[in-house]
Amino acid sequence: MRIVAGTAKGRALAGPKPTSKHIRPTADRVRETIFNVLGQWLEGQAVLDLYAGTGALGLESLSRGASKLVLVDSDREALALCRTNTDTLGFTKQVEILSQPVERSLATLGRRGDKFELVFADPPYAARVVETVLESLAHHKVVAPGGTVVVEHDKREAAPQAHAGFEQVDQRRFGDTLVTLFRIP
Repeated sequence: MRIVAGTAKGRALAGPKPTSKHIRPTADRVRETIFNVLGQWLEGQAVLDLYAGTGALGLESLSRGASKLVLVDSDREALALCRTNTDTLGFTKQVEILSQPVERSLATLGRRGDKFELVFADPPYAARVVETVLESLAHHKVVAPGGTVVVEHDKREAAPQAHAGFEQVDQRRFGDTLVTLFRIP
């Protein structure tokens, strides 16, 4: 895995052990497509990466000009990978890592009044939580007006056209994976 573009372009990222069953990194090709849809540069945006895994999506955002990143995961191996990758790329000052379940992290961020222009969510496919994630984001009011939520999920989990104030604006398929983009109108 590598950073695809921006200030850290071509830099390698640490990945999970081959025996890891809990971390499924987003492929470089999928990340590249996501950023082609979002726009290549994210100048000054605040980014939230839920179920961060290796942190690749969020760190790609920083490489492309985002100003702040919060990585959220509760898995020990994932948290270690997020720290390693953040340090390796030199983004430590721009990154906050929350070692909590997603719902608790969203409550914390909501209480603090944090707002994000871009949110990534790549939950375990078996969890089938696309609607739950959107509901939690809306309930805790952490997505800035006009913000975008990118959810990576199994092709067998249908994503709603609209839910909890979010509207689906794009969807791409990569084998068994769907990437669905939502926006707050």
